[in-house]
Amino acid sequence: MLEIPPLLILLIGIIIVIGLIIFLRLNAFFALITASIIVSLLAPGEFSEKISRVAMAFGSTAGKIGIVIALAAVIGRCLIESGAADRIVQWFVRLFGKKNCSVSLMSSGFLLSIPVFFDTVFYLLIPLARSMHRRTKINYVLLVLAMGAGASITHSLVPPTPGPLIMAETLGIDLGFMIAIGILVAIPAAIIIMFFIRYYSRRMDIPMRPIEGAEDESEPLPDDRLPGLITSLLPIILPLLMISAHTIVSTLAKGAEITSSIKQAEEITAVLGNANLAMLVSAIIALIVFYRQRRPKMKEFGKAVESSLMSGGIIILITSAGGAFGAMLKEAQVGPAIQAMFGNGADQQLGGIGLLFMSFLIASLLKFAQGSTTVSMITTSAMIATMLPSPEIIGFHPVYIAAAIGFGAQCGAWMNDSGFWIYAKMSGFTGMEAIKTWTVTLAVMAIVGFLITLFFATFLPLV
Repeated sequence: MLEIPPLLILLIGIIIVIGLIIFLRLNAFFALITASIIVSLLAPGEFSEKISRVAMAFGSTAGKIGIVIALAAVIGRCLIESGAADRIVQWFVRLFGKKNCSVSLMSSGFLLSIPVFFDTVFYLLIPLARSMHRRTKINYVLLVLAMGAGASITHSLVPPTPGPLIMAETLGIDLGFMIAIGILVAIPAAIIIMFFIRYYSRRMDIPMRPIEGAEDESEPLPDDRLPGLITSLLPIILPLLMISAHTIVSTLAKGAEITSSIKQAEEITAVLGNANLAMLVSAIIALIVFYRQRRPKMKEFGKAVESSLMSGGIIILITSAGGAFGAMLKEAQVGPAIQAMFGNGADQQLGGIGLLFMSFLIASLLKFAQGSTTVSMITTSAMIATMLPSPEIIGFHPVYIAAAIGFGAQCGAWMNDSGFWIYAKMSGFTGMEAIKTWTVTLAVMAIVGFLITLFFATFLPLV
C-alpha cells in the first residue's frame, strides 16, 4: 500500500479542519471528526482498525475531561445565577481597583495552575471573568486572555504539573531548582504579556455571548441578596485544595523514603484529590448556594441544571474530537517526521545558544503538529537529552533548556488542541476568534518567554 509522507497527512488534516469550519461554516465537532477519520485512513496501521481507533481516541479524551467539563458547566452556571461570582468580583475590585481586575485574574490563574491542571483552573475562573465583565464593562477579551495566559505559563514551566515534572527528570534537573527557575522566568514573561494583552485586546471587538447550548443568564441579584464571600469562594477553593493536597502528597512521596503513613496518605488523597470527585463536591456546594439565593421552583431548578449540562455536552464533543484529531496525527507519525528533520549528527556541533533555539523550535513544531503541550514537552526533552553535553560545555545550567522547551510547547496552539476548544467554547468564542486571540497571545508569550530565558542563560548561567 502506498505510504503517504506524514507531513503531507498533516497538511491534509489542516486543510480539512480549516476548510470545513471557515468556508463551509460547519460545527467544529463535525470538522474535527471528519479530519480525524481521513487522517487515520491515510496513516499507517491495520486497515480494520483505522476507524475504531478514532472512536477509541475520542473516548479516551472524553474519559479524561468529560465529567470535569460537565460539572464545571454546572458550577459556572450556579456561580453566576447565585450571585457568588458577583460577590467575588466585588471583592477583587475593592482589593485591586477596577482598572486592575485583569491583573487579579492573571495572578489567580498564574498561582492556581502550579498545583492544578490548566483546564480545571480555566473552568473554575471563567465564571469570574464573565461576571467581572458584566459588572465592570472591562473588555471581555482582556479578562479572558489575562486569566488564560496566567494559567498557561506556569502550567508549562513549574512542577508539579506533569510536563515540567517529567522534563526535570529527563534532563537531570533538581526538582526544587526547576520550580525556582520556572517561576523566575515565568514572572517577567507574565508581566510583559499583560502589557501586550492590554494593547492587543483593544483591537478585538468581541462581545461576551451566552455559552453555546446554554440559555441566557438571569438578571444579577441586588447586592443585599448576594451570598457571603467565603460561601461564594467555597466552590472554587475547595476543589483546588482537594486536588492540590494529592499533588503535594504524591510529590513528597516521590522525594522521600516511602513510609506506611505516606503511602496511606497518598492512597487517601488519590481518591479525595481526584478531579472528578473534587468537581462533584464543588458542584453540589454550588447547587446548594444557587438554591439558597434564588429559591427557584423545582422545575426551574432542574431546567437550569439541564441547560448547563447541555452546554457542557457540546464542549465535551468538540474537545474530545480535537483530542482524537491530535491522536490520529500521532498515528500518522508526524512527530517523528519533525524530529527527523533535525537529524542526529549535526546536533553535537551546536553550542549552548544553538541548543536553546533548537529546543524551542522542536517543541513549537511538535505542539503545532499533535496538539498536546505536555506531549511536546516530554518528546522534546527526551530528544534533547540525547544530545545534551555537560553544563560547562553549553555554558549554562540545563534548566534553561527545560524553560525553552516549556515556552516552545505553548506556541502553535490551534484546532488540534483540546485545550484550544476548551478556551474557545467556555469563553463563547468561535474557532477563528480563538485563533485571533488565544493562538496569537500564546505565540507572543512563547517568543517573549524564550527571549527572557535566553537573557537569563547568558547573564545568570548558574554554572
